[in-house]
Amino acid sequence: MSTEKIECSWKEGMAFETEITGHKIVMDAHESVGGKDQGPRPKPLIIASLAGCTGMDVVSILKKMQQDFSFFNISIESELTEEHPKTYSQIKVVYEFKKSDNLDEKKVEKAVQLSQERYCGVSALLKKAIPVDYEIRYL
Repeated sequence: MSTEKIECSWKEGMAFETEITGHKIVMDAHESVGGKDQGPRPKPLIIASLAGCTGMDVVSILKKMQQDFSFFNISIESELTEEHPKTYSQIKVVYEFKKSDNLDEKKVEKAVQLSQERYCGVSALLKKAIPVDYEIRYL
């Protein structure tokens, strides 16, 4: 088992800075709650991490399957609870590809399924707490 350590330093107001694998990220709150909007909020970063994690999996798997594509987008639709602590109550990952790329749809489905069920650690972690569904769309 490996260990990861992240340090997060308060900068000012509601802003915090962290360094992840050599990349600095500033997180901040909206001005209406005391922040200066210098960076993203923490919860959306979780959703962005999910998109990046599963996206990297799908690209890697499709390359191994010799599937070439010119467009791949991931959008995530999430529901946030009204009461505190405000958490996500459900997440839907939408994988979008160009229909004109003539991808083998069965291979795309397999790549997405492998990411969601076997490889994406962010998805696996989130699924322990809330429903994470997915859909594949061809534009």
